[in-house]
Amino acid sequence: MSKQDDGSVMNSTKTFPSIVLVDDERDLLFTASHLLASVFPNQVVSFSESSKLLPFLEKQPAAVIVLDLQMPGLTGQELLPRIVYHYPEVPVVIMTGANAIETAIDCMKKGAFDYLVKPVENSRLITGVTRALEVHRLRSEVTSLKRRLLGDEPEHHPAFAPIITGNRKMKGLFHYIEAVAGSEQPVLISGETGVGKELFARAIHTVSGRNGDFVALNIAGLDDVMFSDTLFGHWKGAYTGASHLREGLIAKAAGGTIFLDEIGELNSISQVKLLRLLQENEYYPLGSDVTKRSSARIIVATNRDLQQMIAAGEFRNDLYYRLYTHSCHIPPLRERQEDIPLLFDHFLHAAAASLKKKAPSYSEDLTRNLAAYSFPGNIRELQAMIHDAVARHSGVLPADSFRGKVGNDQGYAGPCPLTSQTAADQMPANPESFPKLRDAEMNLILQALAVAKDNQGVAASLLGISRKALNNRLSRTRQKAES
Repeated sequence: MSKQDDGSVMNSTKTFPSIVLVDDERDLLFTASHLLASVFPNQVVSFSESSKLLPFLEKQPAAVIVLDLQMPGLTGQELLPRIVYHYPEVPVVIMTGANAIETAIDCMKKGAFDYLVKPVENSRLITGVTRALEVHRLRSEVTSLKRRLLGDEPEHHPAFAPIITGNRKMKGLFHYIEAVAGSEQPVLISGETGVGKELFARAIHTVSGRNGDFVALNIAGLDDVMFSDTLFGHWKGAYTGASHLREGLIAKAAGGTIFLDEIGELNSISQVKLLRLLQENEYYPLGSDVTKRSSARIIVATNRDLQQMIAAGEFRNDLYYRLYTHSCHIPPLRERQEDIPLLFDHFLHAAAASLKKKAPSYSEDLTRNLAAYSFPGNIRELQAMIHDAVARHSGVLPADSFRGKVGNDQGYAGPCPLTSQTAADQMPANPESFPKLRDAEMNLILQALAVAKDNQGVAASLLGISRKALNNRLSRTRQKAES
């Protein structure tokens, strides 16, 4: 049904955004609006007075505007540039009796999406509006994606709450996940061991709004029979010991998400079976020659370089590109040291709660020293280190709590030499050769930059100052050197 220009809605509830028709020929307006309402129920709004269009657009969103050119008062030629300027996402279809090529070209230059000459065939009008609606949908999706990617915080905060971070790259991944979560296509999550790939998979499932369960399977160590039996299930008598019918995890994940971890460990025969599942959404339970359909969304994860495996003939090229439709790479902890204090505090209290003891206090030197460690085990390693330290200490965590674990790492700085207890012993006895404060400061900054591998954010953390303060000191030094 359609909404008339008197503001009433005929036997329906308003649904927006709308298809808006503006034409002073009432008979044509009546016919066109009812034709479109039969195809797009509850979406058509019509106005015979052009002056009502702009006030309407200020209050209600429109998806498509079908506009006549020659009208009393505000003409379509006057309205077109205003609509294009203020509502660029809304396609404008010109429908007029002016069958002049110059007029059509002028309208298209001003931003019209299509140009229809009266009388317009029903099929041509429906086709034109349908195409315009599709363009509006695509423009809206692009706008939404830009807003998510450029925004600071994700829209689905609860879904990402288990992922502790303040890193910009990680926040960018959150926005990407929100953009692709609704897709039916698979997602490939890559990253080193311990970065939290399963947390990301669960976030994708949560944001997707799928009704089924999230089911996880670690593929590492599974041969083809174990993989097929676990994922696809088996029929009674499929093999010795298969005494009853059993559904696989793919059936348990119906309408939900199946997460396959360590996909790089999948053997070649199982890769073929997974490829068929991705291509056809079909699989064979062991012992059955009847296919079953899958409605589970597939997410996979790996800590291996799949492209290197393809080059070595260890991973199927076609399977890789099926899995790579959507992908996200989680940066290692050493590339986001600003997260270490956040994670440290989180794991400290979690460990204390699990051990039923009061969370010990700690100095900032402890987390600053940790920022220079490479963390090959990433977040999982940090969590284990903190749990062990909390179990061993009460009251206060000593600054060297983790020295035994991280002291041999090439990236670990240890206590800063100019602030350690032995620093005074290293000072020259001759007062004339005693270093000036500005020289000591610069040496300290250079040492921090060397330890942090020229990462100013990490260096500033080691020095206990802000990155801006570090930049100011470096700028002053450069200015003095140039003068």
